[in-house]
Amino acid sequence: MRSIGWLSITWLLVVASPLAQGPQPQPVGTMGQLMMSMVYPAANDILLSIHRGGPKDDKEWAALERSAVLLGEAGNVLMMPGHAMGQGDWMTHARVLVDAGATVSKAARAKEVQALAAVSEPLNDSCTTCHKQYRPNVFPQP
Repeated sequence: MRSIGWLSITWLLVVASPLAQGPQPQPVGTMGQLMMSMVYPAANDILLSIHRGGPKDDKEWAALERSAVLLGEAGNVLMMPGHAMGQGDWMTHARVLVDAGATVSKAARAKEVQALAAVSEPLNDSCTTCHKQYRPNVFPQP
C-alpha cells in the first residue's frame, strides 16, 4: 500500500473540498425585494385563503399550493448567507415561513381545510414579531 504524501493531502483539503461543495448561492434581490416579491404575496394569499374558509375548487387549491411552496422557499432564501441576519430571532422567523409553507403545501395536496387553520396564527405572529424587531418604521417602538 502506498502512502499519500503531505502535498496530496494538502491539495485535497485546499482545492478539492470547495469543488465538492459546488457553487455557493448568491443573493440577487434586496431584503425589500424579497419581502415584496416572495414573502408578502405568498403569506398574504395563504392567510386570505384561510380567513375565507379555505379554497373552494381545484384552481384555488393549486394557487394555494404555489403560494405555500413560494413561502417555504422564501424562508430558505432568508436563511441564506447574504440575507440571514445574525441578530435576534431572524432564523427562527425564517424557519416559521419554511414550516408554514411545508404544512400548507401538504394540506393543499390533500385538500384538508382543517390543516390550514393551524398555520394562520403562528404565521401571522411570526411576521408581526419579526417586523417589530427588524422594521421599526412599520412598528415604532414606544
